[in-house]
Amino acid sequence: MKELENLVKINQLKREPPDAKEFAGMLRAGDTKLKDALIDGLSEDSQFSLSYGAAHAFSLAALRWHGYRSDSRYLVFQCLQHSLGLDKAKWRVLDKCHNVRNLAEYEGHLDVNPQLLKELISITKEIQTLVKALEPIE
Repeated sequence: MKELENLVKINQLKREPPDAKEFAGMLRAGDTKLKDALIDGLSEDSQFSLSYGAAHAFSLAALRWHGYRSDSRYLVFQCLQHSLGLDKAKWRVLDKCHNVRNLAEYEGHLDVNPQLLKELISITKEIQTLVKALEPIE
């Protein structure tokens, strides 16, 4: 993956062999968060936080499957076009969600747009499906 290797060269990604247990743990975490995000009656704030966490867990699992690691949530989402072939427009929605999450986390301001939440949940389900379709790590 030329694009991911270019990120290694500029110290944005690190090469690290995939680990089957770590991968499985990330999938479990993503599954749990996404399942919880869909609980009826949950506030939009909680749904957003859980869906965002699930999207990140699945996205990081995809990156780890390819043998890379990043400390940057933004970059994990940006790499989805290479790690899973996700359309640019979709990872850009995740980027917008990342910005909303940062405002909530660091400035205490969470204003969840219902349409953005709907898109986040839809994209997270798509990422979940794509990651689960990857070959098992040996």
